[in-house]
Amino acid sequence: IVLASRLSKKIVKPLNELNLEEPLSNEEYDELSPLLKRIDTQQKQIRWQKKELERKQSEFKTVTEGMAEGIVLLNSEGEILSINRAAAELFGTDIFAVGQNILSVNRNPALTELLHKAEKSGHTETVAELGGGSYQIDASTVLSNGEVIGTVLLLLDVTEKIKSEQLRQEFTANVSHELKTPLHTISGSAELMAGGMVKPEDIPEFSRRIFAETRRMIQLVDDIIKLSHLDEGAEDMKREETDLLHIAEGVVQTLQPEAKKAGITLELRGEQAVFSGIPRLLSSIVYNLCDNAIRYNRRDGSVSVEIKNEKDFAVLTVSDTGIGIPPEHRERIFERFYRVDKSHSREIGGTGLGLSIVKHAARLHNAEIGLQSVVDGGTTVTVRFPKTV
Repeated sequence: IVLASRLSKKIVKPLNELNLEEPLSNEEYDELSPLLKRIDTQQKQIRWQKKELERKQSEFKTVTEGMAEGIVLLNSEGEILSINRAAAELFGTDIFAVGQNILSVNRNPALTELLHKAEKSGHTETVAELGGGSYQIDASTVLSNGEVIGTVLLLLDVTEKIKSEQLRQEFTANVSHELKTPLHTISGSAELMAGGMVKPEDIPEFSRRIFAETRRMIQLVDDIIKLSHLDEGAEDMKREETDLLHIAEGVVQTLQPEAKKAGITLELRGEQAVFSGIPRLLSSIVYNLCDNAIRYNRRDGSVSVEIKNEKDFAVLTVSDTGIGIPPEHRERIFERFYRVDKSHSREIGGTGLGLSIVKHAARLHNAEIGLQSVVDGGTTVTVRFPKTV
């Protein structure tokens, strides 16, 4: 027994002391060479696979970390396997959330419902409020041998898309409303005249009303076409060296009769300011600002147009002594059809698109628009056009 014990230990000792990290360096038993060669081959394969996995993981991390979209990988239990920086910020966590359950990281009801639907259907999507914006969350399950082994979440920022869709719907509704009003007036007046229900002496008044509403519709359609053109980038409009003072002189001269009719003093002062611009759009900016300043002014009020030539900017300033704009409306007055006082706006005319045209035309010139206003104290709008684009 003692001899067998000592002999077995002597035989097993070299086996226990084998260097498995470098199998081919062992020279104890020739009989083990095939096994050691097999181990060496497998270890080389494992090391190669490990490097390949690390390389792919590094590539995946590099790609996902640079994505503006959020991406999250979950296992079958809903635990986070991987999460990039964008998704971590949206869920209010960090990359150390790996290993935690996604529902413990973020308890948004929409996310909970999304995961349940994805588990049943394989793919689903929803829109949820995350990080102060609207995000579309796509959930797709990962299958292996017919079983769900994980879920991939992709988070896309659709805030601007939803906002644009809302603006489009509002725009469509406003256009329909704005066109319906003059059409009803024209239709009603024409119907009365056609039915012989209008006295001969009243016909000129009805005709004047029809003419005025028709002009309003034409102006509205023209402004809509202008905005559509500006939305498309106005690529057919070429830039050229333009003197902003010369453009302002033409606009002021055109609006003088309207200003006198309204009892408004319209004056221009300034200096030459030459830069590369689109004359047609620059004229539209000056015209709409001055037209608004006249319309929303007071009797015996004034409108002042000033052109300054700074080193890097050509500056247009239009000031009036009008009714002013309340603080809560100042951020929205450049929206399409937005009116501070709708009843008053209808009385004085206009399409409600003038300032929106100003905003879009200024954007095409990379110009900055500044607004200062005091209720019952007047409004000053400043547009700074960079001389170099």
